[in-house]
Amino acid sequence: MKIAVIGGGWAGLAAAVAATQRGHAVTLIEMAAQLGGRARSLSEQPRLDNGQHILIGAYVQSLGLMRAVGVDVEQALLRMPLRLRYPDHEGLRLPAGPPLLAFARGVLAYRAWPLPARLSLLATATCWLMRGFRCAPDLTVSDLCAELHAIVNAELIAPLCVAALNTPATKASAQVFLRVLRDALFSGRGSSDLLLPRRPLSELLAEPAQAWLAKQGAQIQLGTRAQALAHQDKAWQLDGENFDAIILACPSGEAARLVEGIAPRWAEQARSLRFEPIVTVYLQSPGSTLPAPMVALQDGPQAPAQFAFDMGQLGHAPGLFAFVASGAAAWVERGLSACGEATLAQATRELRWASPPQILRVLAEKRATFACTPNLQRPPAQIAPGLWAAGDYVAGPYPATLEGAVRSGQTAAASL
Repeated sequence: MKIAVIGGGWAGLAAAVAATQRGHAVTLIEMAAQLGGRARSLSEQPRLDNGQHILIGAYVQSLGLMRAVGVDVEQALLRMPLRLRYPDHEGLRLPAGPPLLAFARGVLAYRAWPLPARLSLLATATCWLMRGFRCAPDLTVSDLCAELHAIVNAELIAPLCVAALNTPATKASAQVFLRVLRDALFSGRGSSDLLLPRRPLSELLAEPAQAWLAKQGAQIQLGTRAQALAHQDKAWQLDGENFDAIILACPSGEAARLVEGIAPRWAEQARSLRFEPIVTVYLQSPGSTLPAPMVALQDGPQAPAQFAFDMGQLGHAPGLFAFVASGAAAWVERGLSACGEATLAQATRELRWASPPQILRVLAEKRATFACTPNLQRPPAQIAPGLWAAGDYVAGPYPATLEGAVRSGQTAAASL
């Protein structure tokens, strides 16, 4: 069939590759000048990413897609067991081995937590396991974990929640959080491993996928915004050109604009989503290193960042560091300059530096993810016969993650 994929982020790339593999003739249309969506690299030097992304071992579809377009995953990503290293102490660290045993061993061995806190976490996790990692849909993560020791909530639950859902635990959906825990911590050997990019984000998927699609004969249109979509004579018309089917892999607002005359209920549901920003503050400090490639931080009223990355240890420029503030709506309201200065103060206060750190760049993805709140009704993947949506916001078990985007794109292509 002749297929149009509108949007060249990870969902659109996944859909375009999967449709091409099935023998369809694909036209990929992207509004920006480059592919990659919200997981891309900036064009100028030094080549910074628009935000620091983490993959995990459970992202099997994302890793498979990267391999399919020619990426050497083992070289492109640093794989390490789940480790929450703080500036002044080692946090929870899971050893290698079968997931249930590794989790139990890691928790019991972490003596920085009092024994009652460790036993309570293991008992609570066992209850989650016995219930199939399901809970009441109206619970927040804070509700779910209210009985856990305060130090467990502060050093494990809160950072995992904001990293996975980009929504504070007090507002985040407990049901979605449990699904993430199930797949990340308990689904198989290595599923909880952290995979940290050793290359710019665009080299992980966007650029290899673009080259692969072009080699397969797919048409790629950059800097092109889809204007009008209509259905006539059993064919879909996009800006006057006929297609057998359409996959909308663009942002939810763009998708709603295109289908408001075709599926007004779907458009209304897509427009009702609320979003959370992520701010990345790049610092430079010649001669400095962090205690680990990724360091967890305690955020607060004057401390925006929850994680810091030593880009030098990840094969990038030595002395370059990325500080990530997720769920950063309050900081965006205060202004990026204020967020950058507060992050610099936080970094200076909590970490040791060989030379005074300085701000290199402050980047904000203001609609980084949808707010993953309890009872959230996300729009379905199928809009109409031959018209599908793909994106991390589409109804599904995952929050707004790279894996969720990839799976939605592959599902749309498989449903044509």
